[in-house]
Amino acid sequence: MSAPREISNPRTGQHMRFVLTAADTGGELLRIETTNPPTGVPEPVHVHPRQETRAEVRSGTLRFVVAGEERRLGPGDAITIPAGVPHHFVNDGDVDAVAVQEARPALRTAEFFMTYFAMAERGELDEHGRPSLLRFAALGPAFADEIRLVSPPWPVQRTLFALLGPIARRRLG
Repeated sequence: MSAPREISNPRTGQHMRFVLTAADTGGELLRIETTNPPTGVPEPVHVHPRQETRAEVRSGTLRFVVAGEERRLGPGDAITIPAGVPHHFVNDGDVDAVAVQEARPALRTAEFFMTYFAMAERGELDEHGRPSLLRFAALGPAFADEIRLVSPPWPVQRTLFALLGPIARRRLG
């Protein structure tokens, strides 16, 4: 990884420190420490089609919804999410939550986060930290092995990417 070891998202306040990257582990593992401020706004429901993910809370609390089942994690609690299982999390508490998250294999997940946080720094995300449809059409195909939204369904997203991707790349550079 030829990028900073720490990044911050000014829209959401989330901070990430890359502990181990694909370059460090021969592609086996990405380990990041995240600081998640209390927002009450969950991230979009998504899947990691080719990665198992794991999160262990170090401080604060995080509410995970995995395959429709809710689970609140506090310090020392961990959760493992198999590849392809829909999930999201949110800090709906009152204090920052710190967690260590892992993705196996690492794939290009660090690059995804760096790209996404850079979009936030440029003001290209809304107040909840989400991109416009055109920006999503430009970003989604590049990281489809790492992360996909659950809704709309993947075949619909692929069609939208095919239709809007060229327009997005032309307009957004």
